[in-house]
Amino acid sequence: MSSSILITNTTLFTEPKAPLLHDQWLLCRNNAIHSFGPMTSVLDEAEAVQINGQDKLLMPGLINAHNHCAMTLFRGLADDMELNTWLSDYIFPAEAKHVTPEMVYECSKLAAAEMILSGTTCVADGYFHEEETAQALFDAGMRAVPAQGVIDFPAPGVPDPAKNIAAAEQFLLKWQGREELITPGIFAHSPYTCSPQTLQSAKELAKKYNAPFFIHIAESKQEQQLIMDPQGTSPIRHLASLDLLDRDTILIHCVWLDDEDMEIIKKSGAGVVVCPQSHFKLASGIARTTEMDRAGIPVGLGTDGSASNNSLDLFREMDILAKSQKAKTLEATAMPAHAVLTAATVNNAQILGLPQLGKIAPGYKADLILIDIQQPHLRPFYNKDLLVYSANGADVDTVIINGRIVLQERELLSFDMAKCMEKVRNLAAQI
Repeated sequence: MSSSILITNTTLFTEPKAPLLHDQWLLCRNNAIHSFGPMTSVLDEAEAVQINGQDKLLMPGLINAHNHCAMTLFRGLADDMELNTWLSDYIFPAEAKHVTPEMVYECSKLAAAEMILSGTTCVADGYFHEEETAQALFDAGMRAVPAQGVIDFPAPGVPDPAKNIAAAEQFLLKWQGREELITPGIFAHSPYTCSPQTLQSAKELAKKYNAPFFIHIAESKQEQQLIMDPQGTSPIRHLASLDLLDRDTILIHCVWLDDEDMEIIKKSGAGVVVCPQSHFKLASGIARTTEMDRAGIPVGLGTDGSASNNSLDLFREMDILAKSQKAKTLEATAMPAHAVLTAATVNNAQILGLPQLGKIAPGYKADLILIDIQQPHLRPFYNKDLLVYSANGADVDTVIINGRIVLQERELLSFDMAKCMEKVRNLAAQI
């Protein structure tokens, strides 16, 4: 099998702020981008796999910086509820009864199919039995940052909360350095499900292994009242008082921040990942994303899990992010399309500690997607803004991850999707 891929006759989107390049070729060698240029200078690569990019746009693969992949099983199970009711009365009980290693593996694989088909090449995940998520995403050919869930209650795979940190360490030991596609991390669920001591122990473990540390924070207006033994006067100040904020901390949601919170986050270097559709659906609110972006806080984008979105299509998520900020600020110039594209590519790569992703440049990883721009809703194609405001995941024709073609002409090549869907149907029949 050839280790080179040559894409020809394509329109090239190298990064959000750069102009489109027309009539281009691009060469991947092994797992990296080797070179690109105008068709007048195309290389003679007879041994390379050839892909004709005519009428297509070649761009960096999208990065989903927050997901709970296995929750595809709970898609549509509990809709139209506020956050605490949704979690306490439906999701937590369903997880306690139905989350098993088999469920996590198969349902994470289903999530991988949905993401690959909609142009996502890398995902950050946080859940339980996370070794199964890591295996499923690896088997599906995806790049991933799976993070083992830590919580101060009995959890799937960790029935004794006293062993939550030990279980997380075992996960890191199993997966760190094992596969190039997998970067393991730690996911402390939230300050209302983890004590200050647990949060600090989880962060120390992440530091010990130089692993990313994820936490849900400031998602709801009432969150401060729910925090276990608050050490600060806001959820962010609670984390700051516990010395949990630094460049390896990824703050998920951050819907309810005041000016002091934003200044603390900016000084710490921590990244923020917003999930606007989940925030809309659970009536959490609209994050101050435009202000964060203008203040220089790294802002990334995620879908959240299928139970609270209910889609894993990042094109759909980009559209909602841009428009929600315009509605919130009453500024048509708020969160322009290039800033949203940056959030889903360059910023997410930076936030997750994967600097060789998010752009098309020599030496960057060959995580690429081809968009069919010969669709009625994408004509005429004046500029990249259309990717945010008109494109959707179904426009993705081909996906390359780490130099391997995993989707070609809408056909998933990395695993048997029909078999996976049948297994998930059988699991759903038990609920």
